[in-house]
Amino acid sequence: MNNLFMLADEIKLGKHKNDLMGKTIILFFPNSSIRTRVTFEKGVHLLGGQAILFPSDSLDKKEKIEDVAGYLNNWADCVIIRHGNIDLIEQFSQQSIIPTINAMTAVNHPCEILADLYAISKLRNDYMDLNYTFVGVNANIGKAWAEAANAFGIAFTQCCPKGYEIENVNVEHDIAEAIKQSDIVLTDSIKEEYLNDFKPYQITTDLMRYAKLGALLNPCPPFFRGEEVSEDVIDSEFFVGYEFKKSSLYVQQAIILYAMCSK
Repeated sequence: MNNLFMLADEIKLGKHKNDLMGKTIILFFPNSSIRTRVTFEKGVHLLGGQAILFPSDSLDKKEKIEDVAGYLNNWADCVIIRHGNIDLIEQFSQQSIIPTINAMTAVNHPCEILADLYAISKLRNDYMDLNYTFVGVNANIGKAWAEAANAFGIAFTQCCPKGYEIENVNVEHDIAEAIKQSDIVLTDSIKEEYLNDFKPYQITTDLMRYAKLGALLNPCPPFFRGEEVSEDVIDSEFFVGYEFKKSSLYVQQAIILYAMCSK
């Protein structure tokens, strides 16, 4: 992670502008993707490369994934896939001689979490020693944070009603107790059928005032005011803000370069 973050720092300073000159990066993204697609596609362009975009469902056709990968090996230098099925991405990677980057699946979102950790590191020098609390369901964002916490030795707790726990994660069911121990509060959007269960777990400004000194609120976009977060907390000093996500561009550029150098 340190090497990746140092590379992101260099990119932020204007280095590596032509590292993808003459390179072709294939992106498979759904039409609904906004932030992840923009940052990856723009990131390729700013590094001097060519991005070619296809909808994710192009990989759901009758043609075997090994055949798609076999042909793209001839012309592409890297493939970035956002698709619900992580098995499909893993199959593609196994059949590909070029790097394959997971841009999000139904069970994780690794690039998002790396970008958030990088952005937090710019706000808190002690970011590796903080207490991270995820308030939400057992889904891809929570699982991705749990994976990162396990990989990097970060103190991580999930707060949720009973029945929504992530496997093998420390869980606190009392939201007030969870917030008291928190330096970084993380949220994810909640499906409509779960909203009633999560009403007592909505993050508000009053609740954030019980968190540790310097605490930050990092809701995963898209977030919905009045659901997992209150209207007022998004306008408070706790919310990391839209500028926070600028780092996604640099980190995802760094991921591309790192993956291409490592393959």
